[in-house]
Amino acid sequence: MNDQKTPMDLFANGAIRRYEAQLDDPESVMAAIVNSMIHDVGRDPEHATKRDWYYALAYVLRGLLSENYVHFAREVYRHKRRRVYYMSMEYLPGQSLTKYLLDLNLYEPTKAALQMLGQDINDIQRQEPDAALGNGGLGRLASCILDSVASHCYPGFGYGIRYEYGIFTQTIEDGEQVEHPDNWLRYGNPWEFARPSIFFPVRFGGRVLHFKDENGEETSQWVDAEEVIAMAFDTPVSGYRCDAVSNLRLWSARSSRDFDLRYFNEGDYISAVREKTLSENLSKVLYPNDKTQRGHELRLRQEYFFVSASVQDLVARYVESGQDLRDLADEVTIQLNDTHPVLAIPELIRLLVDHYGMVFDDAWEIAKGTFAYTNHTLLPEALETWPIDLLSQVLPRHLEIIYQINDHFLRHVRGACPGDAAVLGRVSLVNDSARSIRMAHLAIAASEKVNGVSELHTKLLRSRMFPDFDRVFPGKFVNVTNGITQRLWLLQSNPELAKLITDRIGDSWICNLEHLHKIEEFAPDEAFQQAFLDIKHRNKTRLAKTLDEQTGVTVSPETIFDVQVKRIHEYKRQLLNVLHVVTRYNAIREGTDGHGMKRTVVIGGKAAPSYTMAKLVIRLINDVAETINNDPKIGDSLKLVFYPNYSVSAAEVIIPAADLSEQISTAGTEASGTGNMKFALNGALTIGTLDGANIEIRNEVGADNIFIFGLNAQEVLDLRRSGYDPWRYYNGDERLKKALDMIGAGFFCPEDPSRYRAILDSLLHGGDPFMLLADYKSYVTAQDEVDRLYAQPSEWARRAILNVANTGKFSSDRTVHTYASEIWNIERVG
Repeated sequence: MNDQKTPMDLFANGAIRRYEAQLDDPESVMAAIVNSMIHDVGRDPEHATKRDWYYALAYVLRGLLSENYVHFAREVYRHKRRRVYYMSMEYLPGQSLTKYLLDLNLYEPTKAALQMLGQDINDIQRQEPDAALGNGGLGRLASCILDSVASHCYPGFGYGIRYEYGIFTQTIEDGEQVEHPDNWLRYGNPWEFARPSIFFPVRFGGRVLHFKDENGEETSQWVDAEEVIAMAFDTPVSGYRCDAVSNLRLWSARSSRDFDLRYFNEGDYISAVREKTLSENLSKVLYPNDKTQRGHELRLRQEYFFVSASVQDLVARYVESGQDLRDLADEVTIQLNDTHPVLAIPELIRLLVDHYGMVFDDAWEIAKGTFAYTNHTLLPEALETWPIDLLSQVLPRHLEIIYQINDHFLRHVRGACPGDAAVLGRVSLVNDSARSIRMAHLAIAASEKVNGVSELHTKLLRSRMFPDFDRVFPGKFVNVTNGITQRLWLLQSNPELAKLITDRIGDSWICNLEHLHKIEEFAPDEAFQQAFLDIKHRNKTRLAKTLDEQTGVTVSPETIFDVQVKRIHEYKRQLLNVLHVVTRYNAIREGTDGHGMKRTVVIGGKAAPSYTMAKLVIRLINDVAETINNDPKIGDSLKLVFYPNYSVSAAEVIIPAADLSEQISTAGTEASGTGNMKFALNGALTIGTLDGANIEIRNEVGADNIFIFGLNAQEVLDLRRSGYDPWRYYNGDERLKKALDMIGAGFFCPEDPSRYRAILDSLLHGGDPFMLLADYKSYVTAQDEVDRLYAQPSEWARRAILNVANTGKFSSDRTVHTYASEIWNIERVG
């Protein structure tokens, strides 16, 4: 009888696990870290640097995560569970060390172990850079989704690009944004697993041959194309206090020919590596400047590179598992996070038809059952389109497939809308007048479900942006309101508040945020209010120290901390915030500031390098700040600070310290927002318009516990239709007129008085497209209400606690549960 055990038997029985049984106290953690320092990092612990200790700890955790991942993946495949593949051009996980420690229940033992080794866990945490894989809310949402997928044991897998430089590091020089390369990988990344054996060819250019095969069937062959190799890098995504670990697979571009010896031997070293350099540009930087033709083409190549590798990978693994590709839609959902991954649709059809011999009609039916699409914008100009000429040059086979899809789709539309010829042009994937392909139309036509990300957003998608599609596909549009993971945005970033909550109601809220409603009963409790305010004050003190270090501006924690941190964009209306700051400045100087409440206004965010107006607004913020912060008449009454290089790790310091959350986009322009949720969860009151998820926040926390101002989405539309005249508001409000005149006349930049004429021209002569002037008076009135309430600390605390208690709906756990049941049709494992 053969009792010999195979390595896989040993692994399945747990015999091969390196640490799990031992890592239950500081001494065992310390031993594991020292072992890792010597064997993995290769350094003598007595001479190790802070970064060495970070790597040693990271390798210990990585081993645990890898073990859990292998076990969980086995369970998924053993139970043959339907899976979701989440495709996103952006992820913003922030720093991972603390997350992994909390998820594995090792934070306190590790903190103690490091102390025994003479190290401070905070110093070790600071060695990790933010993963520069995204820019804003899109990437942060994607990371929250993956966290919730893992924490609730859903079979899911993420795909993206391993950007070498991310978007950019922002510095402020002479008041202006200056972009620098964000080389976040300069010291490597201990969390990732390079997979040199997992690679796929991605092709561009060439031409398409059409011929009949031996069976007389029409066949297409894509030939003479250039080739780039996509190589996989895997990063574990852990679930909270569970064995589930999912995976984020990121693709890095490699040349199919690294080195041309012929050029090298001729002494032309640049030409010898030219192909390698050009190929690897695809994964160099997030969002190349697409204002130029070259940048536009690079962006297209980047999007296709990512989806081609991802689709090839998931199809290859599906086939290797022995399953029939004709059943793909029954086993897999591919979630497209915005339009960036939409080329996955023709890519899947290309693989099924050209490589696996399916007829187009069958491949199209499979695609329609496989894809789902999340829309993230209400701005028509933000919907991606690609010029037909560019597609024919870069992806000729895919352009053919898109035409075939359009033909099938329009035949369906004709049947759904008999006698309505005009609808065909409105819904067509091809915009004949602009000679372009509408990527959102392609996504909607090919997806089983299309979701908006807030109730208002989904309503406007159906009624304003895509009403014809809603008529053709009744029931296709559904709402899945965005969410955030409380494990990062409360447990990790605000541990004192998390402990206060847990001490009162237990820790079940960590995986079920709806349980936060239990603290509502403590809102009127004076002792709880004081503990809540004390925690807020300590968080404000920490932020004040950080602001001093980052900007040199000294602020007082005794003031209202009024915060707006998000991508700089005209529709997000940082400029409206500045107008209020200037108005407040004038009132203090003139002695007409009736409330006397001191305020610190913090604004942060990045502007796209080519977005001239957004960058001009950043400069205005800094010029206004320079004037106000150095005016001896003002003192601590008003401070304005621009926080440079806003990031996830910066947000973990800023958001817990905020008293007031600025969510002031023009109604009908913000799809959802997730910053508004993070601030409310951390006890900040919101001042905002009835836009995006602000509406749902108001419904949850109560109209008395939020400061709503301005036009709603319908009023914005009605005012535009009736003929919006910004001059009427300018001439009708002396405070507004004075603030604008000061900006336009160069009060804040006397050395260059005309610097901000473009801003005034946009507002007064350009029609004020985002209606700042129409909302100004209401906004200032709401800010006065903020002052009056903040003068009553107990009442402010009560309302802030009610905000925390009623944010349960806004967990990404709820978002993922909704996706799982209504779109993905997947079940938990275990």
